Amino acid sequence: MNFIAINGSPHAQRGNTGLLLDKVVEGVQNAGGTVEMVYLSKIKVNPCVGCDACHKTGSCPIPDDFEELKKKLLACDGFILASPNYIMSVSAQMKALFDRCCGIIHCQAMDGKYGVVVETSGGGGDEQVIDYMQRVVGMLGAWSVGGVGSSIAGERLFPDQDRLFAKATALGGELYRATLEKREYPDQAGAKLALSAYMRGLVDLMKDFWRYEYDYWAKLGK
Repeated sequence: MNFIAINGSPHAQRGNTGLLLDKVVEGVQNAGGTVEMVYLSKIKVNPCVGCDACHKTGSCPIPDDFEELKKKLLACDGFILASPNYIMSVSAQMKALFDRCCGIIHCQAMDGKYGVVVETSGGGGDEQVIDYMQRVVGMLGAWSVGGVGSSIAGERLFPDQDRLFAKATALGGELYRATLEKREYPDQAGAKLALSAYMRGLVDLMKDFWRYEYDYWAKLGK
């Protein structure tokens, strides 16, 4: 099975987020998965300009690397989102990616896929950002398998590091097994159904304008 790991840190794999992400990736690979790494600092994903083109045509006209990354997301079996905590949220690079995924969200196009999240901070507030990223996983239509995060104790150093790394590696293995077994999570199922119905209704309301998304849902028979 193929997974994609998206690192939203400006430091790519050299920073604390990259170090913790490495352990999650290691867990996926140890279980038998293949992981492609994507560093948002090394590609170009510009901010959304709200033109609605993706809703109308299915693709974004902004001339950058988003459409190629979107293809990889839609083709993967599971994914990992990793970001440092920047002022109680994700990095600007990761937020730009989230905003550009509005078409994926409207179509719930990641339905049937599985995601985990990775977060690091300089001064705490980890759970708030982990929860936010897990909600984004759900907004994309995927099942959220979990998250791991920690404040730092220095450059590429964490408090209780061995325990944290073991947790991160275990999370990677859990992502692989959940994807393999096509697990469903009862605690997420109700919200998942409600979100799907809401997005279908929103697209139906805008059917005269958002033709691609309306046709997408029509083909699904929903």
